[in-house]
Amino acid sequence: MATVRFKALEGLLARKAVEFNRPSNCISDYYGKLVFDRKKMKGYLSKEAFRIVCDAIDNGTTIDRKLADQVAIGMKAWAIENGATHYTHWFHPLTEGTAEKHDAFIEPTEDGTVIESFSGKLLAQQEPDASSFPSGGIRNTFEARGYTAWDVSSPAFIVGTTLCVPTIFISYTGEALDYKTPLLKALNVVDKAAVDVCQYFDKNVTKVWANLGWEQEYFLVDEGLYLARPDLNLTGRTLMGHSSAKDQQLEDHYFASIPERVSAFMMEMEYECHLLGIPVKTRHNEVAPNQFELAPVYEEANLANDHNQLVMDVMRRVARHHGFRVLLHEKPFAGINGSGKHCNWSLATNTGVCLHSPGKNPKSNMQFLTFVVNSIKAVFDNQDLLRASIMSATNMHRLGANEAPPAIISVFLGDYVSKMLDLLEEAVSEGKMTPDEKTTLKLDIGRIPEILLDNTDRNRTSPFAFTGNRFEFRAVGSSANCASAMIALNTAVASQLIDFKKDVDALIEKGDKKDEAIFKVLKKYIKLCKTIRFDGNGYGEEWKVEAAERGLTNITSVPEALKAYTSEKTIKLFEKLGVLSSVELHARAEVELEKFMKKLQIEARVFGDLAMNHIVPTCVNYQTQLVQNVSGLKEIFSAEEFEELAAGRKDMIREISQRVSYITTKVDEMVEARKVANVIEDAREKAEAYDSTVRPFLEDIRYHIDKLELLVDNELWPLPKYRELLFAR
Repeated sequence: MATVRFKALEGLLARKAVEFNRPSNCISDYYGKLVFDRKKMKGYLSKEAFRIVCDAIDNGTTIDRKLADQVAIGMKAWAIENGATHYTHWFHPLTEGTAEKHDAFIEPTEDGTVIESFSGKLLAQQEPDASSFPSGGIRNTFEARGYTAWDVSSPAFIVGTTLCVPTIFISYTGEALDYKTPLLKALNVVDKAAVDVCQYFDKNVTKVWANLGWEQEYFLVDEGLYLARPDLNLTGRTLMGHSSAKDQQLEDHYFASIPERVSAFMMEMEYECHLLGIPVKTRHNEVAPNQFELAPVYEEANLANDHNQLVMDVMRRVARHHGFRVLLHEKPFAGINGSGKHCNWSLATNTGVCLHSPGKNPKSNMQFLTFVVNSIKAVFDNQDLLRASIMSATNMHRLGANEAPPAIISVFLGDYVSKMLDLLEEAVSEGKMTPDEKTTLKLDIGRIPEILLDNTDRNRTSPFAFTGNRFEFRAVGSSANCASAMIALNTAVASQLIDFKKDVDALIEKGDKKDEAIFKVLKKYIKLCKTIRFDGNGYGEEWKVEAAERGLTNITSVPEALKAYTSEKTIKLFEKLGVLSSVELHARAEVELEKFMKKLQIEARVFGDLAMNHIVPTCVNYQTQLVQNVSGLKEIFSAEEFEELAAGRKDMIREISQRVSYITTKVDEMVEARKVANVIEDAREKAEAYDSTVRPFLEDIRYHIDKLELLVDNELWPLPKYRELLFAR
């Protein structure tokens, strides 16, 4: 093992960054080259076809099959000119990644040759095998038919030699089998609900977009060391490993100079992203050693989510060019910062207004407060659903740990916005507002600064924080599909905005003026959801006590958290708005439970193998060496000298024996617990059994293995250690 580790480190020092040829140092010269965007469409489609496609993108209108043929011809011509030989429908199944099946642009002819062909039928819809994708019981294995359908709002792009067409993925009977289908529905309902509310303030608003800006955190690990760690290979995290003497405690990695080899990786990754029209902008060192972050400019939420899925794929491919492996697991290393995917979310109108940003006058600021308060109310009413949307077998290790928000869903606003909400709550009368009250309130609202960025502090301990012109959903995990959180959030906000309009209209019908009605409803909401507002330290144990007193839930068990998907409240919410049916929600819950159980199952199997086939034999081997050493000491020293010289070694032999015996016993018990859990057929019961009877063994046994790591000769230890994994650059 020492030789393997030496070669890995030797390779690390010897390898140089892979150079790549950029056509220009000016990003704008090649940005979006591999995307069939509006600029490309304008050159390859007729004016009429271009107009209809743009209308479909902007307004959700349909495209008939005849027009789809025209688009397919133009798209194929552009793709072939840019080196494409194949095409695929690219979709987001309920797995952790994307899916694609490549077909060549060829059709045989009568003379035995082929021609390049791509029709509107192939562009608009295809029929991939749906049998092996997770469905949560919607489809049986023998019922293979599923459909992919073109998502016009997300442009096609080229990866390698393949034209990728973003699509939705549904079952033969119409249920969603992906993340994109319900995301598009959620974005549609929040658009309609937000437009209705905006009409109180500006009749020119006819469209509202949900914007998303994700911040992708990740670790880089030297490939040689990665390949020497079966746990990293198979589970994405280190199942064992004692902490390094130095890790992040000096806070010297955060925002420090980017290592040369890492910088080379980042430059190539950004180049690949820019070719695909992904507006990545920010890069920096994160808190933990070998941890980094990539962030783009805001985009419309559906497109932003597609881009995030692409980025994770690009990162994995490019990292290997530089002798790295990317770790997207939320907690690959115990005891140091985990990786999140902070989702910055806001709503914007066709008039260019960000609804979560203050304006220049009382009217625009009343609109701002309306959308802030309704966002808070949506989170308050749906805290369990939002937690379920981000909870997983991997993210549960991160939540509440180093540098990550807790599983308690709370909202951070900062002093300025909190004071404004308190003012609204106190200033609005229960009955008719006097002219003086209205004037005073509007004057105070009019003083809200247009830019709140400097008036609102950052709170990294909050899972849902207001940061000046948007909310940052910080609890999302680094490996997650952003769509899961965005489906829940946008659906919840849409429902809340619908309720808000009903409440305001009811007061107007009773004789209140519009502004007075809005103020009264906002006051009611501020009072109702005040308990979820928290600007303090979310890491503190005292917050858990206070949150419980406030009635906020703190659910750290994944199976327990996932119950929110199938609660009567959630089903009513999603069915009312037509985003997901009861059948689809139950299916998704089952898929998530199965993923949780299977990941624990894999971890337990890998852990048992490492413990019994790597750690225990190594420890026994070293123990044998110690025994031989003690025997040798006994032969050459007097009894008195021997007792003095051998005491420490005998203590080590005893400790190794005790810990090895404990590990062996507990691994056997873990295997038996797995066997019992494996025969359970119900998905929830099986997941709960793994959570309660198998998972505890991992931490229990790890403790003893990590202690042995400090005792056993470094040359014998079979796995690269934390100090190597975290500081190899």
